[in-house]
Amino acid sequence: MTGLTVGVLALQGGFSEHMDLLRKAADHLSSAEIASKTAFALLEVRTEEQLARCDALIIPGGESTTISFVAAQSGLLEPLRDFVKIRKRPTWGTCAGLILLSDEANATKKGGQELIGGLGVRVHRNHFGRQIESFESGLALPFLEQEASFPGVFIRAPVVEEILSTHDSRPPVEVLAKLPGRVDKMKPGMSQANTKDDSGDIIAVRQGNVLGTSFHPELTKDARIHVWWLQQILGQN
Repeated sequence: MTGLTVGVLALQGGFSEHMDLLRKAADHLSSAEIASKTAFALLEVRTEEQLARCDALIIPGGESTTISFVAAQSGLLEPLRDFVKIRKRPTWGTCAGLILLSDEANATKKGGQELIGGLGVRVHRNHFGRQIESFESGLALPFLEQEASFPGVFIRAPVVEEILSTHDSRPPVEVLAKLPGRVDKMKPGMSQANTKDDSGDIIAVRQGNVLGTSFHPELTKDARIHVWWLQQILGQN
């Protein structure tokens, strides 16, 4: 039996909710033929030593500035960059995690913030407004290959406002999902280049080993994206 250790960065935010859905997804896959010979180990990550044990990592939603600050103070920022960009381990960021995994971010707090990088995109923080303007929307997610919509929870959520031109060895950025009908919510001064058309805002992207989603799957009871992500990892091993 092979082993797969999946970590969730547990410095701030919705890490426990991700752990719950990872357990649900791992149980589902362990009972299926595709993963019946895989032993899943799930780990809350707070130290460089714990990160080194991981084959894959989730960076949860929360406050991206706080997560970045705590990671820097605890000596995790450079190991995280190495994990994502040098070792190229599968990494998924939700909401704040998407911000941290982007190469560039707009509307950051005064003084900016440290990013991990790995996704060749520019995101706009808090694109949909303040927390009181949070909303839920049924999402069509073609990568799940299922007709049933996914309950998308958006809380001070970012969007991908631009796909950046990169001159490195990374594969191109794949747009996995958009939120239709909200293109008029774009903030003043945001670039339209490479990002927006009549189908709406970019809310899920993937580039090689890195996945980013604007919304919070961990705040639902629906483990389908967690199942899909683990399947992607298993397919790469």
